[in-house]
Formats: sequence, structure tokens, C-alpha cells
Amino acid sequence: MEAPRLKTKYYEEIVAKLTEEFAYDNVMQVPRLNKICLSQGLGAAVADKKMVDNAIEEMTTIAGQRAVATKSKKDISNFKLRKGMPIGVRVTLRGDKMYEFLDRLIVSSLARIRDFRGIKENGFDGRGNYNLGITEQIIFPEIDIDKVSRITGMDISFVTSANTDKEAKALLKEFGLPFKK
Repeated sequence: MEAPRLKTKYYEEIVAKLTEEFAYDNVMQVPRLNKICLSQGLGAAVADKKMVDNAIEEMTTIAGQRAVATKSKKDISNFKLRKGMPIGVRVTLRGDKMYEFLDRLIVSSLARIRDFRGIKENGFDGRGNYNLGITEQIIFPEIDIDKVSRITGMDISFVTSANTDKEAKALLKEFGLPFKK
């Protein structure tokens, strides 16, 4: 099986560029993408149990890996929420599936967002990780719009081994994430 395009690009091009830009002594110091976490909070799932099942199917289709339901940690009477009720969906991608998802996100999905002018630069957390919020899950070409019962957003977290936000931004920019100018 052939390695994903972005994985090959990382080892052949990005490592050399980042080593030159940040003057790393060793190739192992170059930041890399550890994992991509996709998550979806479904507040309305308290009333509708099928919503979580639909979200799991959609997230599994998008990620190419089985998604799992997240459960509430405590009771909140104002929201009619009980401990242990499913209220969200998440999936963590690593390795080849992570690179394939990132490739699909950059090439086909982000381009389908209405009035897209790039992703915001303020999603970094200070430790070299980046969080991106997407308002509609229908931007992914794998999703059949006719079967979607409810349009929901999702959060995408890029976890890198970078020590600073500047290094992480340079890494993600080299992968091809379109940051706003």
C-alpha cells in the first residue's frame, strides 16, 4: 500500500524547510502532527436519542474510522441531563488515516465553505496545538446532503509535537492549511 501524499510530503519537503527555518540541530526536533481529533457536541440529543446514532454514522463516514459517543459526566437538571447520557460524538485519527483526512480536508472540504477566505489564526492554544471550528458538517463530500436530518458543526483539533505556536503554524502552513492573510 502506498503512503499518503501528505505523509510523503512531510518527510521529503516539510522536514527540510522547517529545519532550515528554525535551525534545528536534529531531525527529531522538527515538529510533527501527532493526531487529529474530531468532536461534535449534540445538546439536542437529550430529547432525541436517534441524533447521536446519526452523528456517529456521519462522523464515521467523514473520518473513515469508527466514531464513539461521549457521555455526560454529571446531572444538570436545567438541561434535563442525567449522568451517563450520550451527548456528543468523537473520533481520534492517527497515522495514515490522519494524513488522508487532512488531505481531504484541505483539498476538497474547506473549498466548499461559503464565502471562504481562509481559516483564522487565533485557534492556537499556546502549546503548539490548533483548534478549528466548522459550522456545517455538509462541507465534506462524503456526506449525502439528502440524508442529513440536522446540520451540526464540529471541532477539529490538530495536536502537534511543536513547542510554540509559531512552529505549529509553520508546520500546518507547509501541509497546506489556508490561513487568513
